Amino acid sequence: MPNHSSDLLSQVDQPLQVLCDVDCGKEFILCEYNRDADSYRSPWSNKYHPPLEDGSIPSSKLRKLETEANEIFAIYRDQYYEGGISSVYMWEDENEGFVACFLIKKDGSKTGQGRRGYLEEGAWDAIHVIEMNMRLSVADGHLCNMGRMIEEMEGKLRNSLDQVYFGKTREMVCTLRPPSEVAQMRMPES
Repeated sequence: MPNHSSDLLSQVDQPLQVLCDVDCGKEFILCEYNRDADSYRSPWSNKYHPPLEDGSIPSSKLRKLETEANEIFAIYRDQYYEGGISSVYMWEDENEGFVACFLIKKDGSKTGQGRRGYLEEGAWDAIHVIEMNMRLSVADGHLCNMGRMIEEMEGKLRNSLDQVYFGKTREMVCTLRPPSEVAQMRMPES
């Protein structure tokens, strides 16, 4: 069984873990996409923690795009999530394109003063993986396209949560405990 633990863990969703890049003092998110052996590559310094001699790193052109994506996505994270941690990782694929992984980790209980109310406990972990297989004359075009895709998917997810989960919860609460106006209409007058 111990030799199958890696396979079993890969089948179970685990909360995203965070590590601090000691070279630049910034936190980054750990996942399978920035892992090599038992080390994880920081998107900020491009170094592995713990150090790894021959870890895979993106080409200089892709690394430049990865750095820009991390800077832009940090702004997106602050605007839409009011903080948290984000990381973007990129690597070449077999089809002469590349793959990008966007990660967000937001612990709602640490920032209960935000617009969205007070949370005693709660977290949001998001992973978006995008495969790019076309060439654009401007590399920034990829960042714009990926940003638009992520924003649309996050919006759809939030709307689904609001409509399905919160809508059904509201419906159940109103069924079990009707609003006072409805309750008064049902009560016979004496």
